[in-house]
Amino acid sequence: MDKLISLSEELAAAVQHAGRAVYAVHGRPRVPSSGVHWRSGLVVTANHTVQTDSDLTVTGPDGRTAPATLVGRDSALDVALLKIDAADRAVADVADSDRVRVGHMVLAVGTGPRASWGVVSAIGGAARRSGTDVFSLDLTLYPGFSGGPLVDVSGFVVGLSTSGAARQLQLAIPANAIGRVVDDLVRHGRVRHAYLGIGTQPVRVPDTTRGAQGEAQRTAVIVVDVQPGSPAAAGLLIGDVILSLDGQAINDPLELRSVLRAERIGQRVRALVLRAGQVIDVELVIGERPGRAR
Repeated sequence: MDKLISLSEELAAAVQHAGRAVYAVHGRPRVPSSGVHWRSGLVVTANHTVQTDSDLTVTGPDGRTAPATLVGRDSALDVALLKIDAADRAVADVADSDRVRVGHMVLAVGTGPRASWGVVSAIGGAARRSGTDVFSLDLTLYPGFSGGPLVDVSGFVVGLSTSGAARQLQLAIPANAIGRVVDDLVRHGRVRHAYLGIGTQPVRVPDTTRGAQGEAQRTAVIVVDVQPGSPAAAGLLIGDVILSLDGQAINDPLELRSVLRAERIGQRVRALVLRAGQVIDVELVIGERPGRAR
């Protein structure tokens, strides 16, 4: 019994600690969403809950309501960034979300504060957004919880809760991915996405190629489309099979997208390609995806 009481007290303390930086975001009719004071003067929330670009307000844990301005959005990841007057306002403690494992206990925190307790039930797999492995949650996200923090048992933020993908799915975007979005929006005014400008499909690697390379790689990706003027147009052809990029094996299109991170824009990389039965090296420069291009 003492252990249960101790655990209960720790969870309550975690909610109290996280709640210092949880805001109500008034960006849609009726039910406000939640938001996290991520850095001084910057509040992150779920993009799908911010249905206007102007006349935004937030209400802090002390009950004070203040105006907010939209800095930018990443609709693919479901993140919106707002700017507020940060005088005397507590900022969230953010943890390294790469340390989160399936089975870890977590709390989704909403304004009030309100809380829902559960575990991380899966990471990645079918739950991917914009090339990011998101957390699947075994807990309930109540109305207004989207955009609020997912916290560990110490009250440190490990993700941003969202039900925007589908009402039946309870997800959280990892804190490290949120940090990258915030950096991009603050520095560039937009979220940058790396791309090569190709369409791909998974393909089986021939046994002869695997033997020649001395590797156990069984699948790769075949290029089925090359956009004119794209970074890939300088070196890749339709029918090329991409085995690896900068030494990292590419087994499927998801792995290719995970390698194409925003911080690599402008970098020269070496692609190992199977072309007409021969394995060759192709040098490419990772570009920034323009507009709605894939």
